[in-house]
Amino acid sequence: MSNAPAGPTPGFLVWRLSMKWRVAVDRALAPIRLTHAQYSLLGSLLEMQQSGLRPSQRALADHTGLEALYVSKLARGLETAGLVERATDPADTRAVRLSLTDEGLAVTGRAVEVVRSLVDAMLAPLGGLDGPGTEAFTHALTALLDVPVPTVAASATEESP
Repeated sequence: MSNAPAGPTPGFLVWRLSMKWRVAVDRALAPIRLTHAQYSLLGSLLEMQQSGLRPSQRALADHTGLEALYVSKLARGLETAGLVERATDPADTRAVRLSLTDEGLAVTGRAVEVVRSLVDAMLAPLGGLDGPGTEAFTHALTALLDVPVPTVAASATEESP
């Protein structure tokens, strides 16, 4: 007798939801030539900039959950597109500080409007962005994200390929 759940596991559902979400955001942002990953960087940078911060690429990576090398690659591409300015930190020449250009502010503002509308529609079953179901969902997701990733690895056996 198996202890396997009768339906999909929470991990599978999180995976499916994250893929659905990413694809929906990618499609919604395609007309403004942004990807979901670029939006994650730009939106987070906008939020941090509005708080008076000019974050390093490392700080932005930590904030978004993206790998530092990926943030660096995204930032270089967004700099080439004229949306982000990258500058060496005078206090630490190894660090690169990021800020939105005027064009970056305008594009990110449009992107935020598009994504906000999309997210409100996607959260309609929970009452939309401001619904009580969304608040509970957000608390549950935050609780899961706050837990450090445990170190669990499959043990290698001689039978494994």
